[in-house]
Amino acid sequence: MDMSVKSHIKHILIMFFYASPSVTQSPAFKAVSLGQTVSLSCTASKGVDDDLSWYLQKPGQPPKLLFYKISSRQSGTPSHFSSSGSEPDFTLTISGVQADDAGVYYYHNSFDL
Repeated sequence: MDMSVKSHIKHILIMFFYASPSVTQSPAFKAVSLGQTVSLSCTASKGVDDDLSWYLQKPGQPPKLLFYKISSRQSGTPSHFSSSGSEPDFTLTISGVQADDAGVYYYHNSFDL
């Protein structure tokens, strides 16, 4: 990113989405300053065992897998991202937010209905 543009970016918008009545998420939208730490949380009301994944989607791109099986890091996931939790509560944490972290974050789990 051009340094003149980078120096003008002070805040980014992180959106969090999951379309299921069995999941409670927070926050849905979060504006954060660069360098801050942000946590996205999900509570699943159905059993997910360890089959939980986090994705990041940027405009015009398909979702990119960040973590699978709760905290297994996908190759290429930045080191300032972490995933933790156990049923029913799960958290994605971004420490030292960078401009490139802006996007829509998805939580995905598979479970029997």
